[in-house]
Amino acid sequence: MQASKQLRGSGMSSRFLYQPMQEVEAYCKPQSRTLDRQIYSSGSTQGTPFTIPNSHEHYCTLESSSANGSYAAYNSPSTVSFSPNGSPLSQQESQSYSLEPRHSPDNASGSPLSGSCITDDAHDFRHKLRELETVMFGPDSDIIDSIENALESGTNIESLEMDSWRQIMDVISRGDLKQVLIACAKAVSDNDLLMAQCLMDKLRQMVSVSGEPIQRLGAYMLEGLVARLASSGSSICKALRCKEPASSEMLSYMHILYEVCAYFKFGYMSANGAIAEALKDENRVHIIDFQIGQGSQWISLIQAFAARPGGPPHIRITGIDDSTSAYARGGGLSIVGKRLSKLAESFKVPFEFHAAAMSGCEVRIENLGVRRGEALAVNFAFVLHHMPDESVSTQNHRDRVLRLVKSLSPKVVTLVEQESNTNTAAFFPRFLETLNYYTAMFESIDVTLPRDHKERINVEQHCLARDVVNIIACEGTERVERHELLGKWRSRFTMAGFTPYPLSTLVNATIKTLLENYSDRYRLQERDGALYLGWMNRDLVASCAWK
Repeated sequence: MQASKQLRGSGMSSRFLYQPMQEVEAYCKPQSRTLDRQIYSSGSTQGTPFTIPNSHEHYCTLESSSANGSYAAYNSPSTVSFSPNGSPLSQQESQSYSLEPRHSPDNASGSPLSGSCITDDAHDFRHKLRELETVMFGPDSDIIDSIENALESGTNIESLEMDSWRQIMDVISRGDLKQVLIACAKAVSDNDLLMAQCLMDKLRQMVSVSGEPIQRLGAYMLEGLVARLASSGSSICKALRCKEPASSEMLSYMHILYEVCAYFKFGYMSANGAIAEALKDENRVHIIDFQIGQGSQWISLIQAFAARPGGPPHIRITGIDDSTSAYARGGGLSIVGKRLSKLAESFKVPFEFHAAAMSGCEVRIENLGVRRGEALAVNFAFVLHHMPDESVSTQNHRDRVLRLVKSLSPKVVTLVEQESNTNTAAFFPRFLETLNYYTAMFESIDVTLPRDHKERINVEQHCLARDVVNIIACEGTERVERHELLGKWRSRFTMAGFTPYPLSTLVNATIKTLLENYSDRYRLQERDGALYLGWMNRDLVASCAWK
């Protein structure tokens, strides 16, 4: 995930709040033409109109309100006024907004219905559909012909859709944000643009980057849905690279995330335990880290080797990282080398650092500086899921790199990955998986980082939000967050010729003690030679070792 990459040194960050509209307009505007026709709601005999908002005015979802309000405030170039229920409206919309809130007879809670796109009059319904068809698909489209035929034969078109709308409006009236997100994702998946647009309008009133965990996650997931509907997911990633915080701020955000999310410490600690166990009797060791970031993972290992009976070994670390990580570090890999060298010197540990400034996908044997007489360990912590596999590229770097590493005959190879299935899943099941996974993650953050913490929004936006948007909005090579379950990783390692290596029981006990400092809702399980860290009933991270 990008969060882990940032934690270890990436400068890939997102700046959703306070972006000038012109900078985000490219991914905030859907491909279809603006739908500004008035459509009449089924809840009123007066035919009180509402307007589907101009896309460019309301597609910036993350200009969100504070936790105590569920309505979003949008950064729009148009004049903004507010409706009686507190929702922002453009100047054009406010002119046609009824000052008396309308209620549906099916809406027992009496909440205003501003999203129903059904009319009571069949002739008017036909006319509105034809207008929408012309706006969206051109004057020669015949998509509505089947509906015309149904109307002429006496079929009640309203009844064909009312059950679905009643269910959705019931979910909205109950304030069930999760189910509204799911309904919106289903509409996007089905290319039901009108339904998706209406639900997005509702979601903008329900999400908040400073609210409950589901409200905060919902804000970022809505942003992903908007970008996907506009076919501009990649535009977000490209635009946001220009909106990174200062490198010192980025380091601060990553440090906070490391402290509040137990799964980072869990992953690095379990990997270090396996490496220390495998190399405990070696005099010269070489560790290849495929995503070294800040190099923080190796501080505790160097200290452990310094205390080894009989003296420490000679340690050489090869740090791999692409150029995008340099921003968060404030410079190249030489910064990491100097930092670790200084630490090793203070503990009287013989140390060398070898920099390989490149993406893991670009690595060849000659880049690794392998020497005879050194015991080799290779570390894959939160990095392999970024490498494209056979479903993305015929080169299949994910398996190629594993075969390359196996050819080096390492003493141990460590794998730490998110326990999530988003690699080859189609959009809608991928959305559901992302929603469930990150709900658990945001809930865990809520336990250790107070909701009113001034940096919490920055941590979630810069370290987590971009991952969520990428998973939802992007496809093909542009979707870089491609997680797999441990069962799939196990198959890949086995096909590359690896066999399982047992994890350290001492380290497992240490991790259990660590979790007690966080929350009793974290759980640690050992299954089939691997460790799983979970939040309540959801696995978050899996760790294992191979040889």
